[in-house]
Amino acid sequence: MSLSRRHFLQQAAATSIAFTGLSACQTMRGTAHAPLDNLEQAYTNMINPHGPLRRDPAGLFDLPDGFSYRVLSTMGEEMSDGLLAAGDFDGMGCFARPDGLLTLVRNHELRQDQYTKSAFASDASRLDRIDRSRVWDWTEDGRPHLGGTTHLIVNPDTLRVERSFMSLAGTNNNCAGGVTPWGSWITCEETEMNAGPDARVEHGYNFEVPSSATGLIQPVPLKAMGRFRHEAVAVDPASGVVFQTEDQRGTSLFYRFLPDVPGELARGGRLQALAVRGQPGADLRNWDMQSLAQGASVQVYWIDLDDVEAPDADLAERGHAAGAARFTRGEGLWWGNGECYFTCTDGGPARIGQIWRYRPSRFEGRPGEAGEPGELTLFLESTDDRIMEYCDNICVAPWGDLIVVEDGDADQYIRGVTPSGEVYTIGRNADIGPDGEKSEITGPCFSPDGLTLFFNVQRNPGRTFAVRGPWRVRA
Repeated sequence: MSLSRRHFLQQAAATSIAFTGLSACQTMRGTAHAPLDNLEQAYTNMINPHGPLRRDPAGLFDLPDGFSYRVLSTMGEEMSDGLLAAGDFDGMGCFARPDGLLTLVRNHELRQDQYTKSAFASDASRLDRIDRSRVWDWTEDGRPHLGGTTHLIVNPDTLRVERSFMSLAGTNNNCAGGVTPWGSWITCEETEMNAGPDARVEHGYNFEVPSSATGLIQPVPLKAMGRFRHEAVAVDPASGVVFQTEDQRGTSLFYRFLPDVPGELARGGRLQALAVRGQPGADLRNWDMQSLAQGASVQVYWIDLDDVEAPDADLAERGHAAGAARFTRGEGLWWGNGECYFTCTDGGPARIGQIWRYRPSRFEGRPGEAGEPGELTLFLESTDDRIMEYCDNICVAPWGDLIVVEDGDADQYIRGVTPSGEVYTIGRNADIGPDGEKSEITGPCFSPDGLTLFFNVQRNPGRTFAVRGPWRVRA
């Protein structure tokens, strides 16, 4: 039944479905409230392309009929290099290889003190299997920092992991990141740890990891990209501009990095922050007042930032004082179809999530941009946790939908969002940890052929999944 926007909102109020997208006319093609065991938080679909979720007999991950998963990697398993699969799986990218195999590059959001989840074993007994000069940082008492990345080499036909190894070591709290058009993964430290007893160097940087790496790389911090609580990056393949989110509650910025040499980020560049034309210092959190309505767009300009290594961890505050727009908890970010989307996990009046869309200028980062600026749109804003709660990592599916994973208070779902803003449910983490936690879902990304969705469940103990099913079928 086709509904006008007003009629849809009336229906939403009656049923507590209060999540709308950009389309002026929403079509409710089916709703589903999951009849699943261990359900803490029911879900509601604005459209229903795949049918209801079905309980997984193994108790790991619930999917609709016609979908299936395979667990590729579990925390603690021995890898091909003799190290253990480190814990706290997070952001991830997928790359095609010349030999027909796939490479998954996976982050590990670990601090220096999480020994039980270490790739080197809890007693550090496996440290002798690596070149210690390739560990970025150590504690004062000689323990390596435990964040970094892992490579999984996967057969796309059988989904068998052919080889696995650690590719970046000694970084801290590697959260999300992003793929580059030139075949590398940018991994992001979500921390502003200073040097001291727990660290010999400053943390809070991005590091570039080639997908073609065959073992541990030599870490090089990309300092010109700024020191802050990094979350994710996305690269505009036309201009080489790199966009960045910041996971800071209350005041975070949306950044762009203009490299001196596109594709060679280590050679430096300029860091800038987004600002709204005519509204310097705009508050786009929408916590206490609706500064921008759903579906509304604004033109932007960009503010140059200085002292970007920020020894006082104040980059966002200084940028906002200079006129940059204020966001909150910027998280997932992905490029697709000539634009990028990013999430703010606790944005909006209910503080349970926003999705923003940025369409760059035809002259992004170049002369002429002022006359034809980029455009920022509030694509979605949730006030109902049954439709979406705490949107986190994100990717753009090969057919144009957004794939959004959650880090909520109860159940964690994978959601799909159509270009018109209609939300549907793809899966649910069914596993419950020993402390009753249902861990967040992280790192969604697709194989190049669009057949397989890869993602992680971060903890309890931490698993990487591959899912296949009728992705393009919509009712």
